[in-house]
Amino acid sequence: MTLKFFNTLTKKKEIFKPIEKGKVKMYNCGPTVYNYPHIGNYRTYIFADLIKRVLKFKGFEVLQVMNITDVDDKTIRDSQKQNKPLKEFTEFYTKGFMQDLDKLNIDKAEIFPKATETIKEMVEIIKILLNKSYAYKTDDGIYFSVKKFKSYGKLSGVDLKNLKAGASNRVGADEYDKENVSDFALWKFYTKEDGDVFWNTELGKGRPGWHIECSAMAMKMLGKTLDIHTGAIDNLFPHHENEIAQSEAVNDVKFVNYWLHAEYLLVDGKKMSKSLGNFYRLKEIEDKGYTALELRYLFLTTHYKQKLNFTLKNLNSAKNTLERLKNIVLELKDDDKENKKYLKEFEKAIDDDLNIPNALQVLWKLVRDKNAEGKYKTIKEMDKVFGLDLFKQEKIKIPNEIQKLVEEREKARENKDWKKSDELRDKINKLGYSLEDRKEGAIIKKDVT
Repeated sequence: MTLKFFNTLTKKKEIFKPIEKGKVKMYNCGPTVYNYPHIGNYRTYIFADLIKRVLKFKGFEVLQVMNITDVDDKTIRDSQKQNKPLKEFTEFYTKGFMQDLDKLNIDKAEIFPKATETIKEMVEIIKILLNKSYAYKTDDGIYFSVKKFKSYGKLSGVDLKNLKAGASNRVGADEYDKENVSDFALWKFYTKEDGDVFWNTELGKGRPGWHIECSAMAMKMLGKTLDIHTGAIDNLFPHHENEIAQSEAVNDVKFVNYWLHAEYLLVDGKKMSKSLGNFYRLKEIEDKGYTALELRYLFLTTHYKQKLNFTLKNLNSAKNTLERLKNIVLELKDDDKENKKYLKEFEKAIDDDLNIPNALQVLWKLVRDKNAEGKYKTIKEMDKVFGLDLFKQEKIKIPNEIQKLVEEREKARENKDWKKSDELRDKINKLGYSLEDRKEGAIIKKDVT
């Protein structure tokens, strides 16, 4: 079977062929560590994780790089608000991000480069761009001239005709409106607002713009041409468009062969974002009684190219479904077989541009098939992609009230008071728990409705 991805660059599904046979170089836009990511961000990181897991399932060796943006407008602004050195401030949120990746069972990237550790490479790129007349100096910094890069807009479809001539059409901000096709800052000369955040370089005292950071980190770790570059759909323009322009202008070769973008996570029909204030952090989800893997399951139910409208109601549904699935799976016995029929159906789904929702349907079809053999090993193989830890036994936190009823019932059974034992079982059932009597004692399970 053949793996296909929808390539944003060509606007169609394409058979995936890496530059080097059997090996994949993948770059994922990582977090800007000025705050905790929201769960919309984590949908994108789980998407990148699924790509990696599918590639490994298909037998590829994957070198994944995910950047840490630890210097930009927002990190400087918010570190100053907290009166903390930039490094201390960003390391705090980087640590929190790594902890969340573990909770979400995201297979960590092989390399997490930091922008502040790649300044030398950025300076070298900018020097080349200046020498090749793709970049120019102004009073406040060094800018990339998008008109000089003739294929600007090939990823996003933005029209260069909208670009007005003159210095008024430059943007010094790291982020700007998607309708604004503008020359963008590669290097920002120092201003007092930057405080103690600056580098003395051949370009002058200052700091990098956001867009150049990703190009420098990607090329340093993966070379001039990458197999795959991913990110959220809102990174497509201007960020990814600018990455292409500056990278290809420097190297005169294609920057990325396959661009993959994940759609927005919505809340009440609106894009989830910090600026709108309609976002949830992972801890807030956990505080409401849900786990990170339940959130992960919810994200798996919708294709990455479709918007997902997040509600606590559909998260609760995902929680119940995952608990039911785990309860079923943990009862399975290993018959030392694999079910080739179901594995073939599963692979067909993931080969079709990561159709994880269809792959989940195949899993449930196998679970419900009373005549299927090899369920244990087959589901274990599927979970290498899903990343749900389906076979990980987790201890259920039993309320004291339930525990006391179970102990009381055990005594009733020892005394052969079967009537009282049955009454206590009914009481336990009504409180949302069930019992399975075994030689070693009763096993308590939380019922899933």
